[in-house]
Amino acid sequence: MRQFSVSLIFLFLITSIAAQNTANPLLSKDVLSQKKWVDSVYSSMTLAEKVGQLYMVQVMSNQDKATKEKIIATIKENHIGGIIYSLGGPVRQAKLDNELQAFSKLPLLIGMDAEWGLSMRLDSTYAFPWNMTLGAIKDNKLIEQTGRQIGEHCKRLGVHFNFAPVVDINTNPLNPIIGNRSFGENRDNVTDKALAFMKGMQSAGVLANAKHFPGHGDTDQDSHKTLPTINFDEKRIDSIELYPYKKLFKEGLSSVMVAHLKVPSLEPSGYPSSLSKPIVTDLLQNSLGFQGLIFTDALTMKGAADFKEVGAIDLAAFKAGNDVMLMSEDVGVGISKIIEAYNTGEISEERLALSVKKILQAKYKVGLNAYKPIEVNNLVKDLNRLKDDILYEELIENAITVVKNEGNLLPIRQLESKSIAYVQMGDDDGSVFLNELKKYTKVHQVQAELLDELMAKLQDYNTVIIGLHGSNQSPWKKYQFSDTELTWVYEIARTHKVILDVFVKPYALSDLLSIENIEGMVVSYQNSKIAQEKSAQLLFGAIEANGKLPVSIGEHFKVGDGIHLNALKLLSYTVPERAGMDSEKLKKVDELAQKAVANKMTPGIQLLIARGGKVIYNKNFGKHTYDGDTPVSSDDIYDVASLTKILATLPLLMELEEKGVVSLDTKLSQILPSYKNSNKKNITLKSMLSHYARLRPWEPFYAHTLDSITKKPSEKYYRTTRSEKFNIEVTDNLFLRSDYQDTIQKIIKDSDLLPSLRYRYSDFPYYILKKYIEKYYDQSLEDLVQDHFYKSLGANYTMYNPYRKISSKKIVPTEIDDYYRFQEVHGYVHDMGAAMQNGVGGHAGIFSNANDVAKIMQLFLQKGYYGGKRYFVSETLDKFNTCYFCENGNRRGVGFDKPQLGDDGPTCGCISMTSFGHSGFTGTYAWADPEKDIVYVFLANRTYPNAGQNLLLKENIRTEIQRLIYEAIIE
Repeated sequence: MRQFSVSLIFLFLITSIAAQNTANPLLSKDVLSQKKWVDSVYSSMTLAEKVGQLYMVQVMSNQDKATKEKIIATIKENHIGGIIYSLGGPVRQAKLDNELQAFSKLPLLIGMDAEWGLSMRLDSTYAFPWNMTLGAIKDNKLIEQTGRQIGEHCKRLGVHFNFAPVVDINTNPLNPIIGNRSFGENRDNVTDKALAFMKGMQSAGVLANAKHFPGHGDTDQDSHKTLPTINFDEKRIDSIELYPYKKLFKEGLSSVMVAHLKVPSLEPSGYPSSLSKPIVTDLLQNSLGFQGLIFTDALTMKGAADFKEVGAIDLAAFKAGNDVMLMSEDVGVGISKIIEAYNTGEISEERLALSVKKILQAKYKVGLNAYKPIEVNNLVKDLNRLKDDILYEELIENAITVVKNEGNLLPIRQLESKSIAYVQMGDDDGSVFLNELKKYTKVHQVQAELLDELMAKLQDYNTVIIGLHGSNQSPWKKYQFSDTELTWVYEIARTHKVILDVFVKPYALSDLLSIENIEGMVVSYQNSKIAQEKSAQLLFGAIEANGKLPVSIGEHFKVGDGIHLNALKLLSYTVPERAGMDSEKLKKVDELAQKAVANKMTPGIQLLIARGGKVIYNKNFGKHTYDGDTPVSSDDIYDVASLTKILATLPLLMELEEKGVVSLDTKLSQILPSYKNSNKKNITLKSMLSHYARLRPWEPFYAHTLDSITKKPSEKYYRTTRSEKFNIEVTDNLFLRSDYQDTIQKIIKDSDLLPSLRYRYSDFPYYILKKYIEKYYDQSLEDLVQDHFYKSLGANYTMYNPYRKISSKKIVPTEIDDYYRFQEVHGYVHDMGAAMQNGVGGHAGIFSNANDVAKIMQLFLQKGYYGGKRYFVSETLDKFNTCYFCENGNRRGVGFDKPQLGDDGPTCGCISMTSFGHSGFTGTYAWADPEKDIVYVFLANRTYPNAGQNLLLKENIRTEIQRLIYEAIIE
């Protein structure tokens, strides 16, 4: 008989208080009915059936027919109590489970290692983040919800026991088997997380299992390959390793898995903990008072050298005090050994009944007394729930941890002064991260085979984001930097400002010998699609940084470190429900957009919806052209036509008004002396930008430059090669006389006014204001709008004359011109008047994508604030977003279009009167609503191949989509 040491007795004394506060966690609410059922079933069972209940056999749902037949035989012949599923898909598992249950006299208890949920996500092997990631989250309500939703997954799949949570306190960074499976190294954090997880899962009706008792965290050995040693005294084990168990026992933990470890201070004989009576019976049950189910770790693991005879280890595990034998080498032989021991009196009836009745109690508690097969229909849908995606996002957002932020480099601001490169490291893909970074500003990936080549390429950049991307397929995958990568990090950091973002476990940073030159350091924990997206959003301040390190990292950082960063009120990206929108209802938007493309109302569409500063819909439809094969993508740019008015001219004028340079009552004669003697001298900025100034709608300036006979560009005004005199490029190889811009301005100035004052839309104000703004600043409108707005907003897809700057493959063509330029208009502005101003008009000329347009609309919606910078004061936006002539039947604001006053107009009629926006001739539309906090952007090239009938307008596609957006709001 092995003897207790004095110190072990002391341990039992100091932990005995816990036993006084624990109850049987396997009892159901209807305890009398449960007891009656358990006693009845137990009394009806043969000895072999009772012993069979002690066994759970491993099953893979993707196994072959022969293996399945063996399992069926095991169920029928050995009357096993349960099975443990691993590998395979959910539908196969459900079908197999139903089949196996049919062969069992007593319904089987189903267990599964689903520590992070079921493998349903398309972008990740696991449904939820790893425990190490969860350990970085401060809000334990999120952890409880995680446990709850994992429990719901398990319950839907017919799983009764989930072998989770891991409560090992991972104080050893070299632990090869725990690592990401642990909540961290701080005992209180681990305990709080495990307790929250347990409560959540058990609230869903699935029994939790804390593992690996008495504690597997502080070892650098793998128990699948050897027998690790936990070489600490009893006091240390009680204060660290046992700490979470004692708390969980008091709160109703259903079961424990005993680890396969050598713990000399608790079991001096050298027996593995899973076979140790002092550990399983004396400590776990008697001293700590645990009355739930006790599982062995797998009986086929290493380290049981004294039990070479088949079945002997099973008997030893049961005698040690375990209730359930997991993955026995030979179930039949093991059962025979236990029956033999029972018959010889080595195992008492009381001992057998204790375990079997606990198993039966568990079966009753999970509803196996009234067993029903798993419903296979809609199973995959039920396991791919939107609320799981939402929770996954929230978890990642709350976990990402900023551990260094020298000089407040994060979040990244002052984009106009940043030239940013991205360098990818690690053995997995980081393209999602890169693409998300590009939503905020211009970021170039820089690659090279050699360090010298890389450093040469990085000379043009002042900021470098380095991403270490490791596989997200398993928590045990490689996570370290290579020696080469470490050298490259040091060299890049020596000459550049660096943000190092690791998408692996935090321990990767411990390989860095020095972090002195690295200004920003972020731990993103995992390399899932969501983790990459959210980390990019955090770097630019779209979301807060709240995470805290769950473990220490070498000498650099301590457990609990984490720098809070506030969000900067710029667009983030998420699912509709997180912004109070209904995903299902938004599918109608898809249908309408697809209808528009299918019915040739436009070749393609970019469509974006944001609410509360969150982009919840960003989709593309169709192609660049009807006959082409280039699908629309999010980084393609469109000619936005008259959206230019509010995206370029209007914000520059707002600046001038706010500075006091002009006011809304300023007259044309006051800003342009040439108008002093004109019929327009007393027209105010307010009236002309409200389209209430008797100005003519437009003038076909180009028509004056066509040959009267051929109706093609006249040689008087055009050349096919550039020269000083002919320097205005209206399209490829066609150059207008340089002085014709003055002619345009003169035509406008000398034009007659309309006979009566009424609302009449006109482009003239923007020709006039372009001239004034450029004169005031002595700078082109093209440069002004970039310097004042686009660069700092990160609107790097927004520009005039894109043919000069980006590949034509990323520019959507606008029209096949058969009346002026006589060629495809591609990369050149569609509007003829803007083309005659070298592509830079105050009324037209801007090209952009939906994401960039949304940034500017969000700036307006937030009344002049975006990305940590205030562009205008709120009052300025209010002045321009006011309908000054509504009483006269004119709906317009100052520059902004406004909702209709009657039945017909530019909106769905279901939108607030404080809303504002604009539309464009090419099929574009942008609208913002302060009351519902919505931004809606629709970009199209409905003018291709020719303007023809405006079917988008005729069918009200844009405003019908707007109506669908409002119908999707969750009230």
